[in-house]
Amino acid sequence: MNEPLITVELIQQQDYRFDMHFGEGIPVIIGDEPAPLGTGRGPSPVQLLCAAVGNCLSDSLLFALRKFNQTPEPLRCVVNGEVGRNADGRLRVLHIAANLHLGVPAAQLMHLDRALAQFEAFCTVTQSVSAGIPVTVHVLDSNGVQLK
Repeated sequence: MNEPLITVELIQQQDYRFDMHFGEGIPVIIGDEPAPLGTGRGPSPVQLLCAAVGNCLSDSLLFALRKFNQTPEPLRCVVNGEVGRNADGRLRVLHIAANLHLGVPAAQLMHLDRALAQFEAFCTVTQSVSAGIPVTVHVLDSNGVQLK
């Protein structure tokens, strides 16, 4: 079965600032490089990459838990992207770390161990990105207990 082609259109507004169009009914997002290249009026490409990883992981974890009729809400995810120079001296995303926070204590969720064991494998974006950038994922409950 063929999956649909995803299309995003970027239209330059000024210098490094682009309007990102995702399709009808979806708000346009402004992307911009931070100073000194841009003006920082929108998220940078690295921030958008980190957001995509965090959003996909959060969606996958929520889906995995809801399969067992669990309600972990509200979820929160903090993603850090480490940018540095590669061997050729070029800036690259060297590592991404995602910390997902459940909105409830782990003891309130049945089948949590099964959901934690499988949710990452279903995250399209993270699995794709991690082929080229190391991605570390941690899950914590609402008490701050690290579960993964």
